[in-house]
Formats: sequence, C-alpha cells, structure tokens
Amino acid sequence: MPRVSQDHLDARRQQIIDAARARFATHGFAGTSMPDVAEASGLSIGAIYRYFKGKDEIVAAICEQTGQGAPADLTADSIHDFVQHIRAMAREQGHARLVAQIYAEAAVSPALAALVDKQLEDLRNVIAALVPNTQRPRADQIAEAFVALCGGYSQQLAVRGDLDPAPFIAALTAIVDP
Repeated sequence: MPRVSQDHLDARRQQIIDAARARFATHGFAGTSMPDVAEASGLSIGAIYRYFKGKDEIVAAICEQTGQGAPADLTADSIHDFVQHIRAMAREQGHARLVAQIYAEAAVSPALAALVDKQLEDLRNVIAALVPNTQRPRADQIAEAFVALCGGYSQQLAVRGDLDPAPFIAALTAIVDP
C-alpha cells in the first residue's frame, strides 16, 4: 500500500478543521455532532477520528488557528483597519459567532480556557509593546482595555450582526491616546 504524504495528511486535517469551523459558527458546538463534521467535510467518520479523538480536540485545533491578529501599530489608521478586519471576518467567515462559541465552551472547559487565556495574554503583550512611549507607564492597562474592547466588539457582532465600527474605533483610539 502506498504511503500517504504528510502534505496529504495535513490537507485532510485542515479540511476537517475548516468544515468544523463553519459548522460550529452556524450551529454551535452543542448543535454539531461528529457525523455533522464528517458530512460537512465530505469525509467519513472514521477519517475524522483518524485525526481527532473527538470534538474537543477539533475545538482546540480551531482555537489554536484562530486569532484576530493585531494592528501593525496603534495609530488611528491602524486601529481603524484592525477593527474593520474584525468586522470583515465576522461578516465573511462567521468569525464573531465562532469566537462566542469558543468563549462559551472555555467557560466550562479548563483545558480550552487555558488555551484561550494564553492567546489573550499573547495579544495583550503584543498590544502593550505597541503602546507609544508617552503612554508606556500605562502599557499593561492600555493593552488590557484594548483587548477587552475588541473582544466586546466581536461579541456584539456575534449577537447583533453587522455594527458600525465608528464608536469602537473612537474608544480604542481614546484608550491609546487620551
């Protein structure tokens, strides 16, 4: 029997993650079964279990790949572009709904909570490093508020649908440069 290449294995794993991500964003974790993931991916249930022991492992893999990134710097233009990116991901990929599902699951899963906490810490560290020198003594506070407000905007997008980002951009800009 011919050996399957690592590229093929990686592509199948990503196919499962992509299918699960889309299904979780529209139906939630509780509303998505492993057969649903198999159907959405076009693979058999056995193929799914070759890559993942269960739904929790798929959720963790999605979480490890999922991130909102960070602005290039903390100028008004970069903050604007970053918030527009969050909005575009919510509209085009259901990202805000997926993040809401991940946060809800993290509230009851210590392992997922640890992964999400680490991602948020990494984002806060990136933002703190971007804080202008004039605000450096407040870098940690600014980063904490910045990340919380971005998360709040994402949650609002998940619940309320497409929102005008202007008030969030103004608030983020004010946090960085009061």
